[in-house]
Amino acid sequence: MDTTTQGVSDLLHEAGEIHHSVFRISDGADADWASWYADWLLRLSELPELLGEEPVRSELVYLLVSLDRRYTADNPAEDWEEYYARGIVEHFGAR
Repeated sequence: MDTTTQGVSDLLHEAGEIHHSVFRISDGADADWASWYADWLLRLSELPELLGEEPVRSELVYLLVSLDRRYTADNPAEDWEEYYARGIVEHFGAR
């Protein structure tokens, strides 16, 4: 895994821990989780710097939901953070 993908994976892991803490009363359940993650990643993390651009929030929300559906369907052996990070870097790096 390259350093950018590893950095994004680390941010996703951090976001996951924070999200679970914020939504601890519902044991992490949040139907609009992708919006929360996108907001945190864009406003409170180094994601824009890692990608070399600031993604449009709605595009990131859509991408997170798409990655979640693919991850669930593919059921890969890797952690979700790594899978999503690779997808994010590939998507935003293809511009």
